[in-house]
Amino acid sequence: MKANATLLISRRQFVRTTIIATASVWLMPRRLLFAALESPVVTIRNAAASAKITVTKLRGNISMLEGSGGNIAVLTGCDGKLLVDAGIPGTRARITEALASLSDDPVKHLINSHWHFDHTDGNEWLHSIGVEITAHENTRKHLSVTTRVEDWSFTFPAAPTGALPANVITADKTLHLNGATLALKCYVPSHTDSDISVEFKEDNVIAVADTLWNGVYPFIDYSTGGSIGGMIRAAEANVANTNDETIVIPGHGPIGNKDQLIEFRDMLVAIRERVAALKEQGKSLDEVVAAKPTADFDAKWGGFVIDGAFFTRLVYAGV
Repeated sequence: MKANATLLISRRQFVRTTIIATASVWLMPRRLLFAALESPVVTIRNAAASAKITVTKLRGNISMLEGSGGNIAVLTGCDGKLLVDAGIPGTRARITEALASLSDDPVKHLINSHWHFDHTDGNEWLHSIGVEITAHENTRKHLSVTTRVEDWSFTFPAAPTGALPANVITADKTLHLNGATLALKCYVPSHTDSDISVEFKEDNVIAVADTLWNGVYPFIDYSTGGSIGGMIRAAEANVANTNDETIVIPGHGPIGNKDQLIEFRDMLVAIRERVAALKEQGKSLDEVVAAKPTADFDAKWGGFVIDGAFFTRLVYAGV
């Protein structure tokens, strides 16, 4: 039996989170995005000040918090709460309240799925309350230095020392906490060059972060090693690592399952093939965008964060 339908957060609930508060910025074509008065990074951080945090209990001691940047997975237990991703500090009070509603366990452990601000901005305040941070070595690298993301028109300064992961991994690693076995797996460069998944083995729950944007076109960060080919390889790895019982926690969007992983992968493959064929014909970027290679996918995938034209531009850069 597939993941209980009651666990699948509706699109209506999804658009009430911070994503919808900033969607009008992300939906701009790239040329207009660059001309915006402020980067979407600033807009999203500001929107977090009023964002609602939604708590969904999954299996065992695992829950998901939605509404502060990327989705946050939570494992409670006597070893202290473990979080996968840290959200945005503007929602600190509401994250703290949501965590307290799950158990009295203190927060002791944090895993960053990758380096992006909507998953790591909360690192410093979590470290200040005694949380130990684990991440891919490239997450620490990008947080440690000035990092430019062209498609966000934003340059990130080096993060404070307290925000840097103390424990870094370069290969798959297994942790044992709160009676659970956590399998950390490093992707090949995909969404970025720092992505990892976290599988809660006994409960058949996996947090795949931004290698799945459930029901929406994904952002691909070419500035720090991402590519459409890498996204497809990550999607294929996710499909291979799940079964019909698996609950999938995406980086953005509602809780998913294997069928949605397959649908996401197939969408990526189809659009890459179309864009690549047009590019091979010698068509320019603007000509490929005008051909609308995503047209039959846009109604489902293009309504929130990134529209078909912007996603076409991202794919074009990688074929």
